[in-house]
Amino acid sequence: MDHFGTSKPVYVQMKIEIDKGSGFCFGVVEAIRRAEERLEQDEKLFCLGDIVHNNSEVERLSKKGLTTISHDQFFTMSHTTVLLRAHGEPPEIYKYAQEHHIELIDATCPVVLKLQKRILKSYESGLKDNTQLVIYGKKGHAEVNGLVGQTNGDARVVEGIEDLAQLDYTRPIVLYSQTTKGLEGLHLLTEELINRSSTVPVKIHDTICRQVANRIPGIKKFAVRFDLVLFVSGKKSSNGKMLFDICSTVNPNTKFISDLNEIEAQWFKNIDSVGICGATSTPKQLLEEVAARLMQMEANHIV
Repeated sequence: MDHFGTSKPVYVQMKIEIDKGSGFCFGVVEAIRRAEERLEQDEKLFCLGDIVHNNSEVERLSKKGLTTISHDQFFTMSHTTVLLRAHGEPPEIYKYAQEHHIELIDATCPVVLKLQKRILKSYESGLKDNTQLVIYGKKGHAEVNGLVGQTNGDARVVEGIEDLAQLDYTRPIVLYSQTTKGLEGLHLLTEELINRSSTVPVKIHDTICRQVANRIPGIKKFAVRFDLVLFVSGKKSSNGKMLFDICSTVNPNTKFISDLNEIEAQWFKNIDSVGICGATSTPKQLLEEVAARLMQMEANHIV
């Protein structure tokens, strides 16, 4: 357990602890390493989409020369270098890059890359028997777009049980999952899907990343121990939204913040302990800065 500061003679010091399990996942760490490594050689590097769904980290890397571009911008470029982030990209990105002399630094997470290959193989083998390929994931998410791209856009994306109505239950079904989805959601979806498709073959592939999934039981145990939890994440992070919802379930006094300026002193009235945690896209440094800000606020009797 981490304790910060020393006891004050006037009142009992608030306990502040950072979740040791929070912070970047392997894929994000590697993508950032690849970006920084290249920026040591070149003053400028393009990244297709935010390298991570965290504004503070994007801003830090932009100061080093990393420029975020959209997909529309990418398809106007040539003779340059572009980093592909951990989420992965569809085949047309690689095709365009080859045709327009764009060097790709492919930092696709190995777990995502393996899933892309599995989906491509499954899609190609399923063409002969009209198999319907389904992806459990967030519609429009960067990783999901890359997965759907392996199927020429034919895969159906389902976010929950309510989306199962769109499937064709006269065709065989093969389901894969976005790597950052929760196991509980997949299990509920699987049970309902099997109930609805009793007359056709159904194959379920659990392709959820265990490094991400294992954070759920850990963050539950962490969040329940404190009077107040500060959950730190970028607003664009789907993993952050999922983990925040889980924290809020076990500890209703959980606050979502993206940066230090969102911390409100009124939250800490009659609070003796604060837990600080975050998403797989939240840098450890930001969690430490949040803890330092609370210590400073306490020292100044703001909280």
